[in-house]
Amino acid sequence: MNEEITVLHEDDSLLAVNKPSGILSAPDRYEPDARAVSRELGMERGRLWPVHRLDGDTSGVLLFARDEETYRALSVLFEEREVESTYHTVVTGRPSWTETACEFSLTQDGDRMHRTIIDGAGKPSVTDFTVLGCHSKMAIVEARPRTNRVHQVRVHLAALGYPVACDPLYGDGKPVFLSKIKRRWKGDDSKERPLISRTAIHAFSIKFVHPSTGTPILIEAPYPKDFKALVVQLRKM
Repeated sequence: MNEEITVLHEDDSLLAVNKPSGILSAPDRYEPDARAVSRELGMERGRLWPVHRLDGDTSGVLLFARDEETYRALSVLFEEREVESTYHTVVTGRPSWTETACEFSLTQDGDRMHRTIIDGAGKPSVTDFTVLGCHSKMAIVEARPRTNRVHQVRVHLAALGYPVACDPLYGDGKPVFLSKIKRRWKGDDSKERPLISRTAIHAFSIKFVHPSTGTPILIEAPYPKDFKALVVQLRKM
């Protein structure tokens, strides 16, 4: 994917964008020269403070503070769980539940692959899940994490037996082809392109109280092309 970074909300204190997949939220020590949202937008708008991060493969709402005071205030909101984040994802398999909560404790960087692992001695972690629809061999699921652990949604779904489609760390990492999920496929296998080939998760919305004005803020990010294509095809089944 090579979509543009689009601004969803901007004022004197905050900047929220729809982050494309395949781009970092901010530079890190592992890929210091990789494309990053904070670097690209900072060249136009001045320094930006990332108050949370999305995985490189994850698309969706990404929030920045535009000054240190706002950064501190937003950090407190995240720490006190006053920020409501909602993710939409496509999983492999058809969950037997419509709604459930996963409460497995997690430890970051817990194995040789540097994955987050289920660990009884880890940090308390809770994610609420709602099935938005089951189609073919997959399901569209909404996730609302109550805590903010690295890879939390992905690990919890894998632990429940329904890993995120295309997830290379907690699933099989295989691209999703229409021919594999649609009955009576009549296309040309040799020319078929995948509907999606990156971890199928999108940060759909974020809700919080504006630290400067006290106004409730709800920011939603439209689906990118690949995620939308997958969802549209699944809903036809």
